[in-house]
Amino acid sequence: MAYQSVWYFTNLPEEIVEILDKDTLKFFDENMMSSQVGGNRIWKKKRDSKNAWIPTTHWIGGFVWHYIMRANRENFLYDLTHIDGESIQYTKYEEGQFYDWHQDGGLEEYYRPEVVSSKNENKEESIRNFLNENTECVRKLSFVLQLSDPDDYEGGNLELIDESGKRYIAPRKRGTMILFDSRTKHRVNKVTKGCRRSLVGWTVGPRWR
Repeated sequence: MAYQSVWYFTNLPEEIVEILDKDTLKFFDENMMSSQVGGNRIWKKKRDSKNAWIPTTHWIGGFVWHYIMRANRENFLYDLTHIDGESIQYTKYEEGQFYDWHQDGGLEEYYRPEVVSSKNENKEESIRNFLNENTECVRKLSFVLQLSDPDDYEGGNLELIDESGKRYIAPRKRGTMILFDSRTKHRVNKVTKGCRRSLVGWTVGPRWR
């Protein structure tokens, strides 16, 4: 099968997904907070959601890692080492909330504005130099596990655009595991009714050569 930048699993065991969903609800109750972009500054023009963090030492970490490795073996063949930050984001989008177009693993994810480039460098050169000097691992493979039933919400589609310009709308089926190259542009449309819940994470590896 030819390489694809977006990969799905739609047949995760329903019983396990149900247990996973119930087991992770406590993270909302205990640790949920508004999404933050740019340190402690909430940037609601770009993103509006609520998040909690689940350590990969929780059994869920091993569960999603199985599917990450399977997708990588069957399609991506990337050099992967671990889940970024050793944690998985539990995300909740309620009515009116969204996440605009972005990339998880583009160069600008690692660039810091306070880095001053030389007069002879353009922005891209400056970013690449910063990346080479300051990062050993980069995000390579992103994943989303759908926890809400499609009938629980309206809007809230996960949309992706690959490097060829092809647009994907990810399946809404509960229990679907979506994996994609972290450089892929994607967004979550505004939820117009109900609530969309998901697990999100980023798998890292040695920087691209």
